Order: sequence, then structure tokens, then C-alpha cells
Amino acid sequence: MKTIIYTHPYKGSFNHAILKTMADYFDRNRQEYQIIDLYQDSFNPVLSPIELKKYSTGEATDPLVSKYQKMISNSDELIFIFPIWWHNLPAMLKGFLDKTMLKDFAYNEDNGWRGLLTYIKKATVITTSTVTKDYLKTESGDPIQSVLINRTLSDIGIDPQNNKWIHFGQVNVTTDEARNNFLNNLPTMYENQFK
Repeated sequence: MKTIIYTHPYKGSFNHAILKTMADYFDRNRQEYQIIDLYQDSFNPVLSPIELKKYSTGEATDPLVSKYQKMISNSDELIFIFPIWWHNLPAMLKGFLDKTMLKDFAYNEDNGWRGLLTYIKKATVITTSTVTKDYLKTESGDPIQSVLINRTLSDIGIDPQNNKWIHFGQVNVTTDEARNNFLNNLPTMYENQFK
């Protein structure tokens, strides 16, 4: 089962077109998937004092967190779709990681750090931004490849070699033709990245 973790508030956005493109592709190919839509769920990314108090125990107090953990537990692949804002993940997605990837669900540190999501065989990160991938890597501290993929996902047990990043840059100044070409080629880029 694939789990898409989608983070954008506007259904008319290019990110939503990416979500629809991937869902249509999986439907056509009869591949099972489920969607975590953080904005549609009105997920609260803020870690409350009560949640922080229970954080070290791995206990989730937000029912959406428990729901998301169950969905991820039934998955073998994660697909993240989100815009890059201010050179990093949207706060909503960062809060999702903070609140969902809890001790004894995503990791354990009893005998040294050990990621527990080893059943996730691959992850794809699909992003949009006003800047190119090269700019994000060289001028923005490489927030996706170095931080999200090589550190965060690796720390929860997902092999960095199986985590790939697809990016559409300069989304604010591009043409409809370029957007359509990206959407048309996205399923191929998604499939080819793991060959």
C-alpha cells in the first residue's frame, strides 16, 4: 500500500494537480494507495504542552496522529507532495513529522538509535518551489536531500538509497506548457527513479 502525504491548502494549486496526476496514475495501474491530506483533515501541527509532556513515552493524544500512524503501518511506500516555502518544509508537514514520528512507532533509542519504519521500502518526495533544485541544494542548505531524505527519513528506518526527490522549480514564472509537460512526464519520472 502506498501512502501519499499531501500538504497544500488550495485545491487549485499546482501541487493539487500533482496529487491528482499521481492518484490517476495509481488508479489506472490498479495500485493501492491512500491519501493523508493534512489541510483537508485540519491537522493541528502545533505540539501542545500535554503532547510534549507525553512525547518521551511515545503516546499520541491527537486522534489524527493515531489514524496516521495506522495508515503508515499498513504501507510499504510513502509519497510526499508539498511546496517548499522559505527554503524548507511547510510548517504543517514539519508538525506532522514532529507529532506522528513518535518513539516506539518510528524509532527506538533503548540500545542506541534505531529507526522502526524499515517496512517502508521506498519514499518519493515531490516538491515545487520558486527556485531550482540546484539552488535549494547550494544556496538553501539542501533541506530536502540532506535533511529530509538523508537524515529524517533515514533516522526513522527508511533507507536513503530508496528515497528519491522530484522537483519542479520556478513554478511562479514558468509556462502552462512546462507545467503540463511535467505532469505528463511525472508518472515516468516516478517509475524510472527506482530502476
